[in-house]
Amino acid sequence: MPCPSSCPPGLLALMAPGLALLATFSLPSQAGDRRTLPVEKPSGVKGRTLILLDVNTKSPVRIISENFLSLQLDPSIIHDGWLDFLSSRRLVTLARGLAPAFLRFAGKRTDFLQFHNVKNPAKSRGGPGPDYYLKNYEDARSLDKLYNFADCSGLHLIFALNALRRNPNNSWNSSNALSLLKYSASKKYNISWELGNEPNNYRTLIGRSVNGSQLGKDYIQLRSLLQLIRTYSKANLYGPNIGRPRKNVIALLEGFMKVAGSTVDAVTWQHYYIDGRVSKVTDFLKTRLLDTLSDQIRKIQKVVSMYTPGKKIWLEGIGATSSGGMNNLSDSYAAGFLWLNTLGLLASQGIDVVVRHSFLDHGHNHLVDQNFNPLPDYWLSLLYKRLIGPKVLAIHMAGLQRKHRPGRVIRDKLRIYAHCTSYHNHNYVRGSITLYIINLHRSRKKIKLAGTLRDKIVHQYLLQPYGKDGLHSKSVQLNGQPLAMVDDGTLPELKPRPLRAGRTLVIPPLTMSFYVVKNVNALACRYR
Repeated sequence: MPCPSSCPPGLLALMAPGLALLATFSLPSQAGDRRTLPVEKPSGVKGRTLILLDVNTKSPVRIISENFLSLQLDPSIIHDGWLDFLSSRRLVTLARGLAPAFLRFAGKRTDFLQFHNVKNPAKSRGGPGPDYYLKNYEDARSLDKLYNFADCSGLHLIFALNALRRNPNNSWNSSNALSLLKYSASKKYNISWELGNEPNNYRTLIGRSVNGSQLGKDYIQLRSLLQLIRTYSKANLYGPNIGRPRKNVIALLEGFMKVAGSTVDAVTWQHYYIDGRVSKVTDFLKTRLLDTLSDQIRKIQKVVSMYTPGKKIWLEGIGATSSGGMNNLSDSYAAGFLWLNTLGLLASQGIDVVVRHSFLDHGHNHLVDQNFNPLPDYWLSLLYKRLIGPKVLAIHMAGLQRKHRPGRVIRDKLRIYAHCTSYHNHNYVRGSITLYIINLHRSRKKIKLAGTLRDKIVHQYLLQPYGKDGLHSKSVQLNGQPLAMVDDGTLPELKPRPLRAGRTLVIPPLTMSFYVVKNVNALACRYR
């Protein structure tokens, strides 16, 4: 099946993601890689507004996947009739902008889809009507369209198989999955695999639970199936894609890891920040909400390190809410604070890949709306892909620290991350460093680059809401210029604003920004 426009060879060279260390002034427990700098007071800059910033350029503290920022498509696109639109040139252009990345095809409907190996199931003699197939079946034509979209966009497809086809003894019935595997192998589709979606919710869905030990056996069974098919004998397998790690979910994960920890190539879980009842833009500005992910990461890492030390961990399925999002909130500029902080926090704590739910057509958590217009989180992701490399660097900060109030932990609202600049961005020589900064304060903040960053030319990429809606806006501007596609096949040029060497960085209130520090010649960033 031809692509709507010429397909790039392999993965695109736009960039690979990576991230940085969280700098939280008022939380000493999070300052493991932060060192104190002598506080200077340069002339012309008030001491109380100044923050000094340096970066350790000798070696990275983490190295994450080049596909770190990846995407998810929900199977609801079959039920809702959106699958045919994946051939849209505009959608391919938007997806290609975020390559290289994984494209995970999974969601709540994963465990209700069945594969039917006919090109036009509606015409199958004696079979159910077309509505039945549209709502319940992934047919050969649908799989072809899905794979073609991923391939033309430079994305690697991860397909989650239905885990709720069970035998009377509650073991997994693999017959339908085997049919799908044989078909995709006959087409030589390069796919990685998963089994099921949020198995901790099965009792709610069908009144039958699957414990961690049984799920582990099911994964071993799937691995055996893959090894029987030459095309997939070395294919990657990911799981178990559990939900938020509460006590019962941790028990499920422990049971799974005992049985199948060595079977999967990465351990996966999901996280959603807010329930659907929250409806205020200020909820996205709460530092307490931003910090909830740290505890989730530690719980998952503790279990994984107990059974399979060194195993990679992925966060699959991340969004502002689990209920499809909220119009004018989770699809607005304000939601970007959660998204960018998520990227920074995950990278700094060694999570290898994060999969954003969803690229298209799932409530209001998506990156692209139903008119195929990119939303603020899309532009944020595009900047991230263009500027951020996989090597995470430690930051060193000093400046005014707010005193602790009795009985209350004060969380800082200025979050700074540093990485080697993407090797795929040919506008910058190797050895350059990219900072990205979230300012949740309602006042501007000033940052003076020190040490190895002192007196270097800096390129600013300041992302702000565009239009009268403020933080509710679904449009953004970059350095004062609104961002929009040039045409269906062309993304806009992301033009930086050059800052003179030695200039203090002034961070506007309630904004997100990227700063490329040029020609640092950082040892950590010279080589891939």
